[in-house]
Amino acid sequence: MRAALIPEEAVEFDRRWREVMFRATETLDLSEVLETLDSWRRVARLTAAVGTEAHRLMYRRAAGRLTDEELPADEPLSRTKARLGL
Repeated sequence: MRAALIPEEAVEFDRRWREVMFRATETLDLSEVLETLDSWRRVARLTAAVGTEAHRLMYRRAAGRLTDEELPADEPLSRTKARLGL
């Protein structure tokens, strides 16, 4: 699954994975781990289905519609996602 993610999102996945695994070791509850995996699987499937550039474009288009701006193609994904509140 992780291999299908774009590099920026692989970093996000790693960070989130460490967070939920830490909490799971403290609480002995895997529900957040399973929810996290489900969520990232959807992202990985979408990325694999449309390709990495179309995946990035999807975020840019959504943020552009939300802000009513045309976003630069070279805007970092983290900034684009921040525009979306992600």
